[in-house]
Amino acid sequence: MEGKEEDVRLGANKFNERQPLGTAAQSQDDKDYKEPPPAPLFEPGELTSWSFYRAGIAEFMATFLFLYITVLTVMGVSKDTTKCTTVGIQGIAWAFGGMIFALVYCTAGISGGHINPAVTFGLFLARKLSLTRAVFYMLMQCLGAICGAGVVKGFYGKENYEMFKGGANMVNTGYTKGDGLGAEIVGTFVLVYTVFSATDAKRSARDSHVPILAPLPIGFAVFLVHLATIPVTGTGINPARSLGAAIIFNKDEAWDDHWIFWVGPFIGAALAALYHQVVIRAIPFKK
Repeated sequence: MEGKEEDVRLGANKFNERQPLGTAAQSQDDKDYKEPPPAPLFEPGELTSWSFYRAGIAEFMATFLFLYITVLTVMGVSKDTTKCTTVGIQGIAWAFGGMIFALVYCTAGISGGHINPAVTFGLFLARKLSLTRAVFYMLMQCLGAICGAGVVKGFYGKENYEMFKGGANMVNTGYTKGDGLGAEIVGTFVLVYTVFSATDAKRSARDSHVPILAPLPIGFAVFLVHLATIPVTGTGINPARSLGAAIIFNKDEAWDDHWIFWVGPFIGAALAALYHQVVIRAIPFKK
């Protein structure tokens, strides 16, 4: 018990929180954690490393499973006109949030568990990974999403799949393109900000349970954003998810607003990276 109490004292209570406004929580010399160095823009050694390709495969498989479960859930709700025998909007939100929770838990130790080009983009801007790895992740995520949506179409058949619009993201009736863009920006900001906060090196050092619980707040963020924005855009906040469903559905209505589901998430991710790194952590973007 004495050892445990000492760990708590050093880890959680080492620094006095009662400090004048505007001062840092501690000096650089007294840190009880190590800030990882910024990733290089290009790292040639990655291209010859099996771990690099293994991480990409993990992103592919995770995004494949993500689209398979979530689009299948969306289709199940869409095909019932009364919605009384389906899981409804809440069930769709749980499917998206629950799958992110499970898949981030499974892949975090291999690829970081991004499963979303917007998350990858935000982490790249914060220099958490190289440009090489970021591009590779995004490519594998998009391929996985296309395959996942394709399997769902195989289950339903072309006619039924197209009848229920294939789970494709669109700005719904009664909302403008500006509304849709705003919903995607704010929704992605919530998600990416949660990712930064849940994986913060400083919090990981002080609270040993944070790395274990990191997938939980990320999954809940996805769940809550879906509850709020399904009526607006069907909720994208993930360009790979939107692209996969749009390609397999492949109708003009799926492409009319498709730019929103790339521009919105990338803007939201960039704002979240800027806010967390510069405002919350006071870490300047290094050259």
